[in-house]
Amino acid sequence: MNTSYVSKFLQYLRYEKRYSPLTNLAYEKNLKDFFTYLLSTYTIEDPKQIKHIHIRSWLASLKEVKQTATTINRKQSVLRSFFKYALTQEWIEKNPMSTLRALRTPERIPNFLKDEETSFIFEEISFGEGFKGFTERLILELLYQTGMRRAELLALKEQQIEWSLHHIRVLGKGNKERLIPISPLLEQLMQQYIAEKRRLFEHPIPYFFTLENGQNLYAGYVYRLVKKHLSAATSLKKKSPHVMRHTFATQLLNNGANLQAIKDLLGHSSLASTQIYTHNHISKLKDIHKKNHPRG
Repeated sequence: MNTSYVSKFLQYLRYEKRYSPLTNLAYEKNLKDFFTYLLSTYTIEDPKQIKHIHIRSWLASLKEVKQTATTINRKQSVLRSFFKYALTQEWIEKNPMSTLRALRTPERIPNFLKDEETSFIFEEISFGEGFKGFTERLILELLYQTGMRRAELLALKEQQIEWSLHHIRVLGKGNKERLIPISPLLEQLMQQYIAEKRRLFEHPIPYFFTLENGQNLYAGYVYRLVKKHLSAATSLKKKSPHVMRHTFATQLLNNGANLQAIKDLLGHSSLASTQIYTHNHISKLKDIHKKNHPRG
């Protein structure tokens, strides 16, 4: 792999596009896999030598190892960004991605909790005594009441909470900032959590959440605790933190919020991303019609 091209592109993503370190790592891995394939199969390293046929060959190899259309499209998106940048830097004369199209993917219906399942989590489940139980409950409350992503929750700092305006400034993908309102009850819980954190730890904690030993939360911890508590409330096969985000959006839509408002709260770059929630809404409307209309 010619690392100079890739490293310059990754620097562009990090410092100009302001992509997160996690996104940069994913881009780096995909590009490394692609250039390793080109080198071993065609002995190609220079981007100028890459034609669309070489890219098609790599994508075909991914299909052979049973990678999904969604995964392959994600890798195509990485290549599309790379070659678009390469064109601006004059590393290539023609974009080899220009004739390639994304694969068709199955319609994606988000997993979400029913109203009674969310009620069960926050009204019936015991999170345990002490700081650990408080942390677990508040993590679930924030995911459910704000719709923030797991990475956004992990990066949350106290200074992002604007108490007088009753909202949180969330730093999302591409370092895009958005405002999410918080309810008086959630605000009260967050203030109590900060007070308890300062009582327990003499040293300053950089992030809003912390483990009971004063260390930073990490992605696996959040995933496991969400899965544990969702397992007690739902039979959904998927029980990730993102289910709470889907639940936030779905319940907003079902209770009358418009798509544009939901898009802004979720931090989606386009309305197309938010429209996945209309499938559940339409399904609910059909059910209401069937149960309540005389000829339903």
